[in-house]
Amino acid sequence: MSWFPRRRWNILDLVQVVERGSVPTYLFAEINMDFAQKLCANNLSSRGVKITPTALLLKAIGIAQRGHPESRSALLPWGQTLTFERIVAGFTVEKIVGGEAAVYLGAIEDPDTKSLEEIAAELRAYGQEEIADIPQLAIEERFNFMPWLVRRIILLISLVIPELRLRYMSASFGLTSIGKYGIHALVPPSVSASTFGVGTIEPKPVVVDNEIKICPMMILTLNFDHRLIDGAPASRFLSEIKKLMEGELVSHIGSNCSYT
Repeated sequence: MSWFPRRRWNILDLVQVVERGSVPTYLFAEINMDFAQKLCANNLSSRGVKITPTALLLKAIGIAQRGHPESRSALLPWGQTLTFERIVAGFTVEKIVGGEAAVYLGAIEDPDTKSLEEIAAELRAYGQEEIADIPQLAIEERFNFMPWLVRRIILLISLVIPELRLRYMSASFGLTSIGKYGIHALVPPSVSASTFGVGTIEPKPVVVDNEIKICPMMILTLNFDHRLIDGAPASRFLSEIKKLMEGELVSHIGSNCSYT
């Protein structure tokens, strides 16, 4: 018998405290990643930062959240609803600490207005830099080693007071990607009004312009809290993300990237 790993506490808190009471409902979209892959392959930033499909996805979700305020909301006690005015992308980050894998929660502010180069650079920093060198992860590391009761009290207070909620739990959406492991789809915990699971990109036969073609396809799962969003608006939200990722709304991406 061994103690529960300290660095698992943040994830455990999210599932046991933040997700408690939510009404998780799932939508699945299969996205043709041909546009995204070509855009990323044709563009390397001046700093040598490779633009990834994840960077494009974070930006697409951020842009879609502008017109879907219910997708960036939270339910407070006594029936009050908080809308996140600032869009913040939350995502899982895996780090190897002491020879063991540990999951942290990264955050990128304003992905809807940042360039793909900026988002890609921040993602790379989360993946490559030391925990102590990234303020968001350093705070989580300290929080991991607080006494259990103190941690829960802080978390519960943050769920009640809007100002604290926005300061310490600022993500307007969450994203977890397991595509690199070859897994087709993921249903993530409902830890925000909109939480996304990203599967692997794999070639599949699809009909394009009345012809069967082999295209790189990816399953994007949306887990939304039905207390805050109904099925129809959630579907419109996910549909807009799909269109952005497939290049149908390419002008909205607003980057310096080119696509040929």
